[in-house]
Amino acid sequence: MPKEDEFLYGEFPKNFWWSVASSAYQVEGGWRDDGKGLSIWDQFSHTPLKISNGDNGDVACDSYHKIEEDVEMLKSLKVSSYRFSISWSRVLPDGTTRYVNEMGLNYYERLIDALLAANIIPQVTLYHWDLPQALQNVGGWENDTIVQRFKEYAELLFQRLGDKVKFWITVNEPYNVAYAGISIRPGRAPYVVAHNLIKAHAEAWHLYNDTYRAKQGGLISITINSDWAEPRNPHNQEDISAARRYLEFLLGWFAHPIFKTGDYNEVMKTRIRERSLAQGLSQSRLPEFTESEKQRIKGTYDYFGLNHYTTVLTYNLNYPAVTDRSWLNSGSFWLKVTPFGFRKLLRWIKEEYDNPPIYVTENGVSERGASDFNDTWRIHYYRSYINEALKAIVLDAVDLRGYTAWTLMDNFEWAVGFDEKFGFYHVNFTDPDLPRRPKASARYYTQIINCNGFPDAAAGLHPCLELESEGKRYSRNCAFLV
Repeated sequence: MPKEDEFLYGEFPKNFWWSVASSAYQVEGGWRDDGKGLSIWDQFSHTPLKISNGDNGDVACDSYHKIEEDVEMLKSLKVSSYRFSISWSRVLPDGTTRYVNEMGLNYYERLIDALLAANIIPQVTLYHWDLPQALQNVGGWENDTIVQRFKEYAELLFQRLGDKVKFWITVNEPYNVAYAGISIRPGRAPYVVAHNLIKAHAEAWHLYNDTYRAKQGGLISITINSDWAEPRNPHNQEDISAARRYLEFLLGWFAHPIFKTGDYNEVMKTRIRERSLAQGLSQSRLPEFTESEKQRIKGTYDYFGLNHYTTVLTYNLNYPAVTDRSWLNSGSFWLKVTPFGFRKLLRWIKEEYDNPPIYVTENGVSERGASDFNDTWRIHYYRSYINEALKAIVLDAVDLRGYTAWTLMDNFEWAVGFDEKFGFYHVNFTDPDLPRRPKASARYYTQIINCNGFPDAAAGLHPCLELESEGKRYSRNCAFLV
């Protein structure tokens, strides 16, 4: 058995899903095409001084007009599935079912058909941050009527796409919707938003479970983002407690109600109540679920969707998080290369939430500045992180069933615009045709998929290493693999 920091050779389980992800606002463009309504990101990105360089997603990667090119990239990567999101306002311009935009819906039907024709499983996210502006105008996620609006939106997609889509994600990273949402006020608002997100997720899950599952036979759950929290001093009980608290407030905020009890964890309830009262409030800023809501929320999952990128060090001072200066940087200030935390987080989820099936729905690393097509640091990131995922399966018996890399191609990276690039494919944003070109990491990821893991070169040349790519034969000496 290898030591913690040793590389593990071996294969992932048979039928393991290899995927790559994107999201609607980050790649589609076509912001006013064919009757699409405005989203909060259309509005926000046109607000002066909000986005780096004044960038916006009006055109982005123009995926709205480039289904063929996108699917060719996916075929070249050899992924078994593709995670993308639906633009709510493209399908329902005012966020309600009063008017269904058939041309917008048709784009997703064509994309799904193209994926299926290429033998690629569509993984569809209902909500990846781009709320229709019309719903934001009446309070957005702070207005509890949104629970019903989200359910109606989900029903339309189940009805129209559910015969072909067998993997649904209700909400991407509810923590970031609640805390980093573009119109959020501090104080009570993030907790109200989170409360409504959890209820909306539960309603969509029950709708699918009760009405569509028997006929369509798919899976539906939520994707929760989390860093791993490592105690700054592993021998200091206060730092250990701070790490636990960090995870309870980040991952546990949403996972505890959905995967455990139907209610928030005690750490959050106690701490927020105490702080609220100390601030002179008459009650906790954390809303309460009714008993019937708890019953409705508990168990609304078919798998645990996890987005993970990095690790933080915690210590006992209102659980602040710091990083270790020895950790490698990336193109994003918040993202340090810390593969060891990935395995620890997967194991924590297994132990904390009774061993649910897990799909990693995002993991990747960014760069800044001029693109280097020989992106060896990204290869290093994927090699080490994916190997930690293999260790979690082989050594820790974690029920990990799929892995999704972020992202297919360089795209609009939210508030930093086009400055940070996570893609396997470079996109030339200065050329109106937006040509895509693979980086070395694309070939490397294809090789991992081809091998379903990491065959030991010492055991001789594995057939999977005979990978033809762009007319060159790679990995005769397993250069990409070791």
